[in-house]
Amino acid sequence: MTALADPWVTTAEELERRTGPRWALSDSLVMTARLLRQIPRIPELLIFSTVQPIMFVVLFVYVFGGAIRTPGDVPYVQFLLPGIFVQTVAFGGAATGIGLADDLQKGLVDRFRSLPMARSALLLGRTMSDVVRNALTVVIMVVVGVLTGFRFHGSVQGVAAGLALLLLFEFALSWIGVLIGLSVKSVEAAQSGGFIWLFPLTFASSAFVPVDGMPGWLRGFATHQPVTVTVNALRGWFNGEPIGSDGWQALGWIAAVLVVAIPVAVRRYRRMTR
Repeated sequence: MTALADPWVTTAEELERRTGPRWALSDSLVMTARLLRQIPRIPELLIFSTVQPIMFVVLFVYVFGGAIRTPGDVPYVQFLLPGIFVQTVAFGGAATGIGLADDLQKGLVDRFRSLPMARSALLLGRTMSDVVRNALTVVIMVVVGVLTGFRFHGSVQGVAAGLALLLLFEFALSWIGVLIGLSVKSVEAAQSGGFIWLFPLTFASSAFVPVDGMPGWLRGFATHQPVTVTVNALRGWFNGEPIGSDGWQALGWIAAVLVVAIPVAVRRYRRMTR
């Protein structure tokens, strides 16, 4: 039996050995490449994902910026953009669940199940491709931010650390999106379920306004929740200011989400595709 051109069609001997992390990663990269090839063919996927954050930047900077007081009289655009970056990737994580629900509804998951590929490859490939897509969106948002007056004042290492944390945060939230996409019956339900918990998490945070002005009962939650600590870490790195413990808190939230969400999502997917 000879190998065919399809990357998932292999010899019988290879098929018997096609288990373990190495093959799972290989299959995941193939899935990632498949999903990324959709961007040039369907550019609206990237365009529409950037329209909303661009609107938020314009509205908050030019409409609300003059009425919002920032700590230390930092220009509002310097305060706002890290929050917009985090909100953008958070909403991008919700889109992971929508895409997965769409694949389930169209029967693509059943087709992938018939191939000799790792069960986790579809999930990992989708989350990794969404990280790349969101990285492109962040690049566009940086350009928009520069046009509205935003500047990086931190060190190169600090800016790189902030961008890495941003993509790790998106990767973690995308696994929550995966769980939602596997748990609902339609794309519409995945869209509603994916965003309904993100809106309070992003708006009850330091993404757009300082948490000091919030009521006491809300301030405690807003100060320590994952969006706030991630935004604060980015804000410190990008503006060249101390970040305190926010970076470690953000990494702790990311690790906690990944440790819980990945095994649960993979287990649920395997049960669905047996």
